[in-house]
Amino acid sequence: MNLGRVIRHLFAPDWLVYRVFPRAALKRIGDAVRQSEASHRGELRVAIEAGIGLLPLLRGVTPRDRALDAFARLRVWDTEENGGVLIYLQLVDRDIEIVADRGISAKVAQAQWDAICHRMEEAFRARRFEQGVLEGIAEITTLLATHFPARRENPDELPDRPTVL
Repeated sequence: MNLGRVIRHLFAPDWLVYRVFPRAALKRIGDAVRQSEASHRGELRVAIEAGIGLLPLLRGVTPRDRALDAFARLRVWDTEENGGVLIYLQLVDRDIEIVADRGISAKVAQAQWDAICHRMEEAFRARRFEQGVLEGIAEITTLLATHFPARRENPDELPDRPTVL
């Protein structure tokens, strides 16, 4: 257990999310998700979390663990073609995780998701938070349009607006 990490999380206010991503930015991110999904059959979700609670921290929960938990809780797996993708932003740990459902994971290697995460993290280090997310969505859109192009029937199965955890 890293005491510094525990303290940083415990003193991170929930409103930190809205300081980094004001409501107008969240709307633009949701609009980008909606536009993205018009070009492929995948479903994108964006989940943003400021700090993690004490019990998960004491158990040593990692940002990847939190992303997998959010993937399940937000039901990103619950799409007809197993085509859900979660972009999870952990602000205190400054970590970004992308979790893809099995329909997409079969065609897109984890290394490609990791590369997108790293580029987003670079934008975040430069304090270009919204732009980093929008660029990540654009890269994911290109991957999904290649492997899961849109069809005439292309239902919107998951909410487009980012979720604040």
